[in-house]
Amino acid sequence: METKVLEIIQFTDPVCTWCWGSEPVLRTLETRFGSQLKISYVMGGLVKDITSFYDSYNDIGGDPERSNQNIAKHWVDASNRHGMPVKVEGFKLFSKEQPSTYPQNIAYKAAQMQDEAKATRFLRRIREASAAEAQQTNVTEVLVELASETGLDIAQFLDDFTNGKAQKAFEEDLYTTAQFRANGFPSFLIKYGENSTLLRGYQNYNNFKAVINQVSNGAVQEVKVQSTEENVLDFINKYNSLAPVEIKMAFDLSDEEFEKIQNSLSEKQLISIREAGNGYFISPKSNPMACNLETGACKK
Repeated sequence: METKVLEIIQFTDPVCTWCWGSEPVLRTLETRFGSQLKISYVMGGLVKDITSFYDSYNDIGGDPERSNQNIAKHWVDASNRHGMPVKVEGFKLFSKEQPSTYPQNIAYKAAQMQDEAKATRFLRRIREASAAEAQQTNVTEVLVELASETGLDIAQFLDDFTNGKAQKAFEEDLYTTAQFRANGFPSFLIKYGENSTLLRGYQNYNNFKAVINQVSNGAVQEVKVQSTEENVLDFINKYNSLAPVEIKMAFDLSDEEFEKIQNSLSEKQLISIREAGNGYFISPKSNPMACNLETGACKK
């Protein structure tokens, strides 16, 4: 008999701040439910045109530059709650020439046509670059750089990005988003067999755990991973770039426990720290002569 896999479908936009804030929760779900669970993404297109968009609660919309300033303030407030880093200096999502987040959505669909796993890594890099590196990710040249970093075939990526195929796939995602009335991002469709539940807005890990238990009738069970130094290093190697909150949440570590493991891995020169706005990322320490077979890049 075929084993059922629980699906979590995130309705999202690559530059949605609470989608960025959901990354630690998704990493924890993947870590604790493993092969019992599959996470995928539907692009919802947050801002078609900032000049005709208005978020009255955060006073975002209209003039691109004023919107960028208010978005930065909003993202810092959100960062203080969800813990993922944000860079305010030079923060820029929109300009008169690039007033939309649709290019990032279409770029993801172009990457997805090529390779699902690389598309997921590409989506993460767009989120990182937008939130924690203050890059304007709706610019084609920036998207090409990020696609290259994640090992995508650039010729194929650009072809799919510009020939209308990715645009059509994005329009299909917009239709799916409308069908489920998932008009707030993130929203999560949790499916197991014939059972499903749609959760709107940011959700903490315990909410997911409760709904997973409910829709699967207890068939899908959490398996906590021991918070050993070796397991934490494997986790860092798997995802390549992680904020501290992602590690702490996945392994249920206190600040003191996390710092002890981080300091030990640093002393052994197994990890590197990269400052990012109001926080930092942890990555595996690369061999000075290491070459990545997927990206074809050798780092010094």
